[in-house]
Amino acid sequence: MSLWTVFKILAALCVLAVMGFTGMFAYHVVVAPLGGVFEQIIPRPTEVVGTQPDAEFAKMLDSAELPDIDPGEKAFQKAHELLALGKLDEAREKLTAIVNVFPTSSSAPVARRIVGEMNLDEILSAAHMDGKKTHIVKRGNSFLGIASEYGTSLDSIMHLNGMMELKNIQPGEELIVMPLNFRLLIEPRRKALSIWDGARFIREYPVIHLNVPGKLEIGKTKISSKLAELNGHPVAPQSKDYRAADKVIQITKPSLQIRGATVATDALPHGIILLSQDMEEISLLTRVGNEVEIR
Repeated sequence: MSLWTVFKILAALCVLAVMGFTGMFAYHVVVAPLGGVFEQIIPRPTEVVGTQPDAEFAKMLDSAELPDIDPGEKAFQKAHELLALGKLDEAREKLTAIVNVFPTSSSAPVARRIVGEMNLDEILSAAHMDGKKTHIVKRGNSFLGIASEYGTSLDSIMHLNGMMELKNIQPGEELIVMPLNFRLLIEPRRKALSIWDGARFIREYPVIHLNVPGKLEIGKTKISSKLAELNGHPVAPQSKDYRAADKVIQITKPSLQIRGATVATDALPHGIILLSQDMEEISLLTRVGNEVEIR
């Protein structure tokens, strides 16, 4: 037998030995411990040999503080990315989910503000016709009759059609109208008033002053009237001074007013007080008969 043949046989035996050792090592790791040299390389788990975990290590695990996970914050980061990419509809969907699903998230207040501004821009714009209708004026129509037909208000019709005051209308003219079926949600503890379209969040406003006799009773009520005042005198919606007038919403059971103010002071009247510019928006989105919930 030649020396070269002997060398090849030895090499083949070495390869087989390595393959055998590798197979046994894999069996030791994956299937069951084999002991011996394999246990010295990778010790068997404590549950196999029947011993208990190290007490100090277990104590350390028990005392370890895991970081709080805010799922709302993660959703907000995704919404921020979508906004940066110009994907407004997808971003609004994410923000609305934060408002509805994670209302206590640290990102919820910012999400409410952003999605509220996006919603209001569309709702109060005549360029977005979702939720709005076009009325063709017929002979005998009046603004009050049109408002009653569509469940809207005079000031809403004026705003959507760019009117500073009501004018005479002629048959054939087109008017954009928006049925006002929104509801108000008043949360005294949070000092917040929000507008909803069914279960859909629209916008939230801060209550800057809450001055009511006793404790507000939780429940549902309605808007009984809407007023406008300028220097202590009532102003009709068809007046040219209506836009500059202070808006007031009266609710029933309890009899209470929602009104606006420029700043919060102790001299403010009884009622739920919002910022004047916020009150202007709320007035455009509400009508007599809208539901009000106190929660």
